[in-house]
Amino acid sequence: MNITVNPELKAYIDPLTPEEHEALERSLLAEGCRDALVLWGDVLVDGHNRYGICQKHGLPFETVQNPRFQSMEDVHLWMIDQHLGRRSVSDFQRGVLALRKREIIAERRARFLAAPREETSPEPAEQDVPSAHPVATAAVTEPRPLNSREDIARAARLSSSQVVMIEKIQKQAEPELVAALKSGAISLNAAAAVASLPAEEQKAAALAGKDELKLAAKRVRDAKRKPLEAAPDQPADEAGDELQRLRNQVNQLQAENAALRQQLEALRSGHAVPF
Repeated sequence: MNITVNPELKAYIDPLTPEEHEALERSLLAEGCRDALVLWGDVLVDGHNRYGICQKHGLPFETVQNPRFQSMEDVHLWMIDQHLGRRSVSDFQRGVLALRKREIIAERRARFLAAPREETSPEPAEQDVPSAHPVATAAVTEPRPLNSREDIARAARLSSSQVVMIEKIQKQAEPELVAALKSGAISLNAAAAVASLPAEEQKAAALAGKDELKLAAKRVRDAKRKPLEAAPDQPADEAGDELQRLRNQVNQLQAENAALRQQLEALRSGHAVPF
């Protein structure tokens, strides 16, 4: 059987750690390759690690075609959904995958809206279809758009605040910091804090190791707390003065109301007494 490994597809999902790869290899050697490799024509879509291990040790394996793939985007969306459902995928990886899914769906929708209305079901681009054997295709259900952070959070099984941190890390974090996060040397929350630092400080902290990353995150958090505690003295004083002024006005109005009630009672009592 001719199986083609597409380097772009192989690298589309973060690779296993050495420990995870060793555990998979032990499992395949002990139990064999129980799950079929997923193909699109002759292109390997799912099972790159299993395929490599089976090739290395001469282990038998089975393959299955997915007839629903009509373009490379379909393949990417399917791969993303497969990994979003796996427990071994980290929070950061799930967030990154969900953000990728949002981009793919948004680009598809933009193309659809820009296309002439008569072009309802265009054929997949010729370069997207793998060579080898023709595969029967079925209608692909268009996934729901991920319009908000809440949508992304639900897709990735994260909180909206975690999605915000992942977006920040993607935009601002240096590769060294991202690598430290993926390796588990720093938490998602701490990585988002360190990503606020200049590039050179991020790199230095990441290269220095886990303890320095923790200290860098603490420095960022402390720096954010200090302005809240010390810098806005004048606005805080003004706010306190305004609050006290309002309290004084309330007290004054309450005293005036009490005095008016006393006068009213006195008038009523006076009218009730015969002359």
